[in-house]
Amino acid sequence: MNARKTFLAGLLLAGAPAVAQAGELVIPLPAGAKAETIKAHYTCGTFGTVEARYFNAPPVALASLAFKGEFMVVSNVIAGSGARYAGGTYIWWTKGNKADLYDVTLGEDAAPVASCSTTP
Repeated sequence: MNARKTFLAGLLLAGAPAVAQAGELVIPLPAGAKAETIKAHYTCGTFGTVEARYFNAPPVALASLAFKGEFMVVSNVIAGSGARYAGGTYIWWTKGNKADLYDVTLGEDAAPVASCSTTP
């Protein structure tokens, strides 16, 4: 079983003792919660690409992002429109097949550091 499937299996083991192996993250969920994973590849112009995996298991909604040698896990937060995720110094905001990556250290009104769209 690869690491991604192991992660999801860990999500599905709600209430059961979870043992994470090296390189894995296990998050126990409430009884009855079901996990869904969606993988997306975004092209972001001169910024390059962003690989995203969305882990939805209400009430938990997380995403992992990989870009420019960085990897992070971000959590879904309140958004007026679309889905907004926050983690570290980044905001990842998606709507339909578009997404914007913001670096919050650049200021609240700064333009996104990457404007992206999904690719097949």
